[in-house]
Amino acid sequence: MAHRKTADADPVWHALPADDLLRHFGLDPERGLDASAVCRAEALHGPNALHEAPTKPLWRTFLRQLTSPLIYILFVAAVLAMALGHHGDAGVILAVVLVNALIGSVQEGRAERSMAALRRLAALRVRVQRNGGERSVEARELVPGDIMLLSAGDAVAADARLIEEAQLRVAEAALTGESVPVSKTVRAVPEATGLADRQCMVYSGTHVTAGRARAVVTATGSRTEVGRIAGLTERANEPKTPLELRLEQFGRALVAAALGLFVLVVMLGLWRELPLSEVLMVAISQMVSMVPEGLPVAMTIALAVGMQRMADRGAIIRRLSAVETLGSTTIICSDKTGTLTRNEMMAVALWLPGGRRFAVGGVGYLPVGEITEGTGTGAADIAEPAMRELCLAAALCNDAQLLPPGDERAGWSVLGDPTEGALLVLAGKAGLALETLRRDAPREAELPFDSDTKLMATRHRQDGAPRRVWIKGAPEAVLRLCAADGTACLQAAREAAEAMATQALRVLAFATVDDDALDAAAGFDALAGRARLLGLVGQIDPPREEVKPSVADCRAAGIRPIMVTGDHKLTGLAIARELGIARSGDRAVDGHELERMGEADLRDALPSMAVFARVQPAQKLRIVEALQARGEVVAMTGDGVNDAPALARADVGVAMGITGTEVAKSAAKIVITDDNFATIVSAVEQGRVVYGNLKKVILYLFATSMAALLVLLIALLTGYPLPLAAVQILWINIVTEGTVTVNLVMEPPDGDEMQRSPVPRDEPLLGRELLMRVALMTPVITAVTVGWFAWRLSLGAPEELVRTETFTVLAMCCWFNVLNCQSASASALSTRLLRNRWLALGLSLSIALQAAVLFVPALNTLFHTVPLPLESLLPLLALASVVLWTEEARKLWVRTARRKA
Repeated sequence: MAHRKTADADPVWHALPADDLLRHFGLDPERGLDASAVCRAEALHGPNALHEAPTKPLWRTFLRQLTSPLIYILFVAAVLAMALGHHGDAGVILAVVLVNALIGSVQEGRAERSMAALRRLAALRVRVQRNGGERSVEARELVPGDIMLLSAGDAVAADARLIEEAQLRVAEAALTGESVPVSKTVRAVPEATGLADRQCMVYSGTHVTAGRARAVVTATGSRTEVGRIAGLTERANEPKTPLELRLEQFGRALVAAALGLFVLVVMLGLWRELPLSEVLMVAISQMVSMVPEGLPVAMTIALAVGMQRMADRGAIIRRLSAVETLGSTTIICSDKTGTLTRNEMMAVALWLPGGRRFAVGGVGYLPVGEITEGTGTGAADIAEPAMRELCLAAALCNDAQLLPPGDERAGWSVLGDPTEGALLVLAGKAGLALETLRRDAPREAELPFDSDTKLMATRHRQDGAPRRVWIKGAPEAVLRLCAADGTACLQAAREAAEAMATQALRVLAFATVDDDALDAAAGFDALAGRARLLGLVGQIDPPREEVKPSVADCRAAGIRPIMVTGDHKLTGLAIARELGIARSGDRAVDGHELERMGEADLRDALPSMAVFARVQPAQKLRIVEALQARGEVVAMTGDGVNDAPALARADVGVAMGITGTEVAKSAAKIVITDDNFATIVSAVEQGRVVYGNLKKVILYLFATSMAALLVLLIALLTGYPLPLAAVQILWINIVTEGTVTVNLVMEPPDGDEMQRSPVPRDEPLLGRELLMRVALMTPVITAVTVGWFAWRLSLGAPEELVRTETFTVLAMCCWFNVLNCQSASASALSTRLLRNRWLALGLSLSIALQAAVLFVPALNTLFHTVPLPLESLLPLLALASVVLWTEEARKLWVRTARRKA
């Protein structure tokens, strides 16, 4: 692949005038690069990506599996066995270590591949001008010479020179350390200007906080400023999640207990005057059995499987901690537009000064539909000046594009904000030719939409008409700019806006100022008292059909949904009531009311607040903190650049994948690819599934390990010979359990996850419910195993045969117990095993391996077993099934108690 030899071959971009820049690349600013130019640039410069760390080789991953304290203990055991002359035992221990390490490395590789696939799904996309049209491409496809289109919230994906800008401000803290967003300009700066002062440049790794711009890409990949500063681009290792830390703490406690157990077993063995070598081997094996070495691998797989399942449902997990936190979520604060609703805006009602009302017909984004006045069926005069002015404002004070059907589009669609798209459709229905209008009335200046002021203004030049400023925004914001001499009209407009809002309509007001300039420094304050009201447009965004059942699921799961919207509070409350978010007695508050509330008052009022309307992005952060102060675990949705603080502060920040800015996605822990509330609820369910499956694994490992421990201790205390050889204990612990442990975390949902209460954040891994089940499972397994061992010895059966039978009974108990652990209440006699084919395969493998240990002569020698007659296996299986029947009786009692309740 060819590359330019040095960076010195390029001009000094920040010192180059914009016209010279375009000539350098041979660019038409209205067309951008064509396909052939893009291909040539890709061949010359390569992808727009920084150097990625090489994939860790399998051998390194394999060696890392051998660096835990548990493995060190096993190595010590193998060396000790070798020194004591137990070469077969030493070989088995080393083989088990190697197999366990191989399984761990393969599973870790699968998890890393899953994470890489998810990162590709969440790849940054940018808008560019190519072949005369606007396109959305992956950031890695950018090439020098591309014209990037930037707006508030966009991440800058490559170094670029500005050729057009409107009130552009860029946050460059990651690159320059400047904490305040920097204003940008098209004007070139001297060649010696430092990086932080190059106001005509934007750089990769920064993001746009306000305004919009067009910029020509000058450097990509490792040739960007960020690419040259490797320290800024290195991806830090993600910190361990609380669950991982709790598992480590749990493991350390078990290791300490295992060391104490080692001392106890040695002392008991010496007291019994058993051979020291045999006692040491059994003590080490029993110590190993206490440590659930399969748990870290199981957790890794559980998280990877959960993340993949969530990705399949449209939820991309960007932080591992989100998977576990989802199960504890008690509040979901959701945006309305596009999340609770379809985000398919359609203008359905108009209001003109004088009190005249109009209805707008049509379907979707097709710019065809009738406009009728009042409740009549007759068509309105769309050519009258008042109607035409309102529709002109809707079309010109607008950044969206209305796209006709094409090769990639089945029908009419909108590129840009759906709210603005609906205004273009309205203008089309009013007979305006949009392309001709924008060509004949070019935009000369603008004040881009600001989420704080909730206003946007543009100035246009038209032949035969004065230069005019068109204003669009929230009714209360626009009305504050209007001249006071129309007080009665303004009051009527307020009443009309409230009436529309109660019908769940999103209301925008439009105004105009003739022959005026737009002063960026003064902003909208310069227009106050001089604007003339043109009218109101009411838009409807129907609720998504799947949201109402999802809200009901939230309620059943102990999760309270709250709507956070930029709409009027009456609009939000109407939709919240329709969806079940607001109940009787619940209320809505707007940003002004929220501003007047003290922190204590806000916390006290939160239980009755269902809707926060007209809130500024900064107020979202306050809402999150107030909810957290009440002990709530909060999931917060957001899409704008100013939502980033609230998303980062929330326990689970959820960014919108379609409408969300790249800054919001970077701050969030989850990205929802379809912007759908139901997807958030589905992710919560999957979070509970992951946590529930990990608890099943912990229950299984702890119950069986404790049973093996008690079997040994009872034999030592009662004077019986050792019921299990050291290698048999290791086999049960690593092979019998290991073949099913990882597969148990693949369990599908139980189906009642969303009928349970949220998981308390401080819930111990072995909570009261699990300990109660352990208290039933462990004694039953112990009684069955020790009982068979004692009974057979009393009959005078050979000790080697009895030990083999006891070993087999304990393995069979483990098989039945894994079926017990699939569910806390559902019967294992149903088709649950068939629902998890991985567990069925693991159980089949475990049975086959146990058969090999019993019937393969070479393995008989290694594991101190003798072949068992086939007819003797049935009584052993029947006895071991007591473990299953006991738990089935408990589950039946639980189900009966629930039905009665």
